[in-house]
Amino acid sequence: MGSNIFIIWCLIALSCLCCDAVEVKLVVKGSKSIAKTDEDFICATLDWWPETKCNYNQCPWGKAGILNLDLKNKILANAIRAFSSLRIRIGGSLQDQVVYDVVGASLRKCPHFKRMEGGLFGFSKGCLPKERWDQINNFFHEMGVRLTFGLNALVGMRKGGGPDDSLMVGEWDSKNAYDLINYTASKGYKIDSYELGNELCGSGVSARVEAVQYAKDTVALKKIVAKFYPNPATRPKVLGPAGFYDKQWFDAFLDTTGPNVVDGVTHHIYNLGAGVDPTLINKIQDPSFLDQIAETYRDVAATIERHSPWAGAWVGEAGGAYNSGGRYVSHSFVDGFWYLDQLGMTAKFNHKVFCRQSLIGGNYGLLNTNTFIPNPDYYGALLWHRLMGTSVLSTSHTGSSYLRAYSHCSKKTTGIAVLVINMSKYTTFEVTVEDDAKIYEYDQEGYVNAYEREEYHLTPKDGNILSDVLLLNGVALKLTGASGIPAMEPRVVDASLPMKIAPRSIVFAVLKGFKATACA
Repeated sequence: MGSNIFIIWCLIALSCLCCDAVEVKLVVKGSKSIAKTDEDFICATLDWWPETKCNYNQCPWGKAGILNLDLKNKILANAIRAFSSLRIRIGGSLQDQVVYDVVGASLRKCPHFKRMEGGLFGFSKGCLPKERWDQINNFFHEMGVRLTFGLNALVGMRKGGGPDDSLMVGEWDSKNAYDLINYTASKGYKIDSYELGNELCGSGVSARVEAVQYAKDTVALKKIVAKFYPNPATRPKVLGPAGFYDKQWFDAFLDTTGPNVVDGVTHHIYNLGAGVDPTLINKIQDPSFLDQIAETYRDVAATIERHSPWAGAWVGEAGGAYNSGGRYVSHSFVDGFWYLDQLGMTAKFNHKVFCRQSLIGGNYGLLNTNTFIPNPDYYGALLWHRLMGTSVLSTSHTGSSYLRAYSHCSKKTTGIAVLVINMSKYTTFEVTVEDDAKIYEYDQEGYVNAYEREEYHLTPKDGNILSDVLLLNGVALKLTGASGIPAMEPRVVDASLPMKIAPRSIVFAVLKGFKATACA
């Protein structure tokens, strides 16, 4: 009896594999945009973790921390340069223990991070030497990076005592940050934005600061930045609070800072849970689970609209799974289901920037920690950066929830760019893109002028969703002989034909002939 049931299930599975593709109509409302992103929406982080940062019996950071990272690595340089203007955020858990040994600073010594019981996140204080800061800025300038630098917000503070051992009280001592900003401005280094503190808001992670005090410290930072950058046109932005969303805390923080102090409201996302979670790979492929975080994005956008409409929403750090990500999952093809879906979702909720944890380091790096070779999500990020414009369009379909779709005005051409993610294991979808207003361009003979469509089909090597090797239109993406990022050429097809979205694949497409008035 048991063997017969097994045979029946096998036949069902085979029939699913052989069944016809499911037709889906993807409706894009091209009459007006529903949100706007920054021109450089894609962002990646660099962290302070030393080699001794370990989780779950592994130490996945190697020499990827900002103090140890090999800035002369050709792959690193080419990977950053490929974006032309990649946003990079330097920050993370240890930033509130970093002191800056620059001209004007009166430090007795410049300490190295060491394991320390009772220290914040289990580490002692660390130091950014002037020589390293010079190297970082010179390298980033050459690469065209737009840099966000996270400042230590806990200098001068002390534990509040009592039952809440994580509460830090007192005022921020801004002297060391003042010296760093003074030195940075005097050298002409270009900083896109300064951010105060890391994950100190709400209930905090390892430490926390009350909203009113945090707001006062942020106002103090704003004054320092204005002093050394008197021209508002070139003045770095001030960001915060760089932590997990807590409505009451965020409301109080923004109300206390007042108008035009905070330029970007940054919040962090690790909605997949712990990196060690054995169900991590299932969460990434579960559309109902992925949809849950939309409420946070919606609430953050609403908070900003009510309390600081002059500011933009930023995802300042998002690695999917916390504690360095999933060992076998976060650097593989399947992670793109989470990552690219989050990009589409946050853009839809009017977020300006999305910073991926990390560019390199941990299990979730866009680049391999040891070899620097790009992981699949690197190429997904690069395609988004090159194809998806700033204007977000309403996109919907009535098909399976395992088919995710987002559309923007095309970044560099006429028409629109579409991202379609098929998380289904067996189902192929044939997707036809339609304008809800039915606005088309006709040729001289009265036929719809569909133009050509450029398609970028992303799939894993050998169909293994845990593979680190990404195929573009069936061909593996590999570095060039000069350690360069390979050319990513599209498949050009007749736009009147539906897009065929294979099971467990990701597709970017540019529809140059799609006449969206929002993109005119």
